[in-house]
Amino acid sequence: MFLTITTTGTPEHPATDLGFLLHKHPDKAQAFSTSFGTAHVLYPEAEEQRCTAALLLEVDAVALVRRGKRKGRGGAPDAALAQYVNDRPYAASSLLAVALGNVFSSAMRGVCKARPERAARPLPLRVEVPALPARGGPGLVRRLFEPLGWTVDVEAVPLDTAFPEWGDSRYVRLVLASESLTLSDALRHLYVLLPVLDDAKHYWVAPDEVDKLMRAGGAWLHHHPEVKLITSRFLSRRWSLTREAMDRLELIRLAETDDSEVEEIDNAVEAEAEQEAKPTPLAARRREAILTALRDHAAARVLDLGCGEGHLVRELLKEPRFTEIVGVDVSVRALTIASRRLRLDRMGERQAARVQLLQGSLAYTDKRLKGYDAAVLSEVIEHLDLPRLPALEYAVFGAARPRTVVVTTPNVEYNVRWESLPAGHVRHRDHRFEWTREEFRTWAGTVAERHGYTVEFRPVGDDDPEVGPPTQLALFTLKTTPETTPASTTTTATTPATEKEAKAA
Repeated sequence: MFLTITTTGTPEHPATDLGFLLHKHPDKAQAFSTSFGTAHVLYPEAEEQRCTAALLLEVDAVALVRRGKRKGRGGAPDAALAQYVNDRPYAASSLLAVALGNVFSSAMRGVCKARPERAARPLPLRVEVPALPARGGPGLVRRLFEPLGWTVDVEAVPLDTAFPEWGDSRYVRLVLASESLTLSDALRHLYVLLPVLDDAKHYWVAPDEVDKLMRAGGAWLHHHPEVKLITSRFLSRRWSLTREAMDRLELIRLAETDDSEVEEIDNAVEAEAEQEAKPTPLAARRREAILTALRDHAAARVLDLGCGEGHLVRELLKEPRFTEIVGVDVSVRALTIASRRLRLDRMGERQAARVQLLQGSLAYTDKRLKGYDAAVLSEVIEHLDLPRLPALEYAVFGAARPRTVVVTTPNVEYNVRWESLPAGHVRHRDHRFEWTREEFRTWAGTVAERHGYTVEFRPVGDDDPEVGPPTQLALFTLKTTPETTPASTTTTATTPATEKEAKAA
């Protein structure tokens, strides 16, 4: 991973002043340890007329994985070879941005006691990044850098020069040039925009990431035409953090327009407005309804099937009554995010012993899922194609057979109450279907009868008298009476094929 910063000079202001501004002597090659490898600073050229500083980052992919796992816990579960073989050692990303912030921290703040006048003055600058992941292509690179005063020379890297018909990769070669920016400006732009172009971060994005964005981008980001995209991507699309950052940037813009301090604008907000009660999000109400159902049935060992990024797992961990919690998802990326969100690498031994994340498909039977008190399918079934739904049904109700199963899914009748949802559209682009209350009750009743369960229905959210609640919940309870029969003797004509498919898998 490599980046160079070049400037030119005159006898009165030699280019080697770059060493003073970066606080790194041109005659030395220096190395700095980071949590993910070693950062080297060296000068390929250092003359009065031209000086180039290079930052070379050696990423130890193995150490990065091991640091995340910490005694076998946390990290990216079941990510297999992709954890070790990836583009992190070669392509500029959030790793390089963090190294820039650590190695050139004083330069980024514009601090230089030896040459304060040079630190405050624009320099002729040329920045080269040989390999930069750019989700959005060369067009997005130009849209991000050109409004900041850079002349952008960007070239897409082909997937394979021997096979041009394969097209371009997501990587670009980037050269930036400017004579109107200070070195501090340049470093701040790179610190923010490198991870934005990569659209990924190698660490969990916590609330303090908003402060980092304000420190690096507060002086210029509120003017940028792509401020929303930059803010969202820099904060890993966490909507709460993005909203906080956008509010703070708006205060900066208002203060600048009004020629006043941000604190004066912020204090002008009435206290009553800050105290207005915000409605509880539907996702939070859904999780509380699930927790209530699990408490009602005294569940202690719980499966979260299709756990996604671990929101429900986190709520389950807060209650000691849930002694064993297993999150299952087919997506490695979702499990990686869940691991970071739960901070498994920092969790104490006793707490860590309660939780486990597994990769697996709910369309196939899995011996690891047998013997649990309860299983939760929260907003999962609507993501499956209808022909695949019987396979999930058998894997959960026929093979795993927990005592209690909680299923939630959207109520399509309620969609007319969403002002922002166009008529005829489902709530999420990945939803393969959304059921009416009658359709859901018919499906749930058939599943319960087929596999020896009883079922009751509960509303989640405000129960509209005309269209019902926004989310519908079915609570299945395994029968313990003698008339309970094995699934293999009570299935419909389509179920044996489903059983064969699941067992063969």
